[in-house]
Amino acid sequence: MTAHPIARSPYPAQSDASAPLTSPTNLPAGTRKPLLVLLPSPRPTTVPEVLLAAARILVTNGLWQGDYFPDAFSRTLTTPHASRPLSIVAAIRCAVTGDPRSETQLADMAVGYVALSLDEEPPAVTPWRLALHVDNWGDTPGRSADDAVALLERLATTSERAA
Repeated sequence: MTAHPIARSPYPAQSDASAPLTSPTNLPAGTRKPLLVLLPSPRPTTVPEVLLAAARILVTNGLWQGDYFPDAFSRTLTTPHASRPLSIVAAIRCAVTGDPRSETQLADMAVGYVALSLDEEPPAVTPWRLALHVDNWGDTPGRSADDAVALLERLATTSERAA
């Protein structure tokens, strides 16, 4: 009776006994080679995490004044929307979903927190009005990405500084 060819391991014996065969850096020949494993960054789950992630996006892409991001209909630009300069509201939405146009409850909560933390009162407390209020603050002439980043970081760390 002969053994079935599939019952036999197709891999040769391991040369390094300390590393298991299932290690992600082991190749079938038993040699070791480092492999780059890219893991997706986790999405923020709290308002402070969203604000810090939005601040990082604004540092990377820049602040856009006038609309959520340039060339919203992609008539001339081919870069992804999330890679373009963004408004504060778009950066918050992008931090939550990866798309500056997607609205979620967490993004609305973060936008509302920013709107209610600004010096002036918002005209009404609806998600659309709060987003417009934050956009108007960001569209003020002379407002820079540094101002927006400083605001988001200050609001994200308010509870830590109060403790």
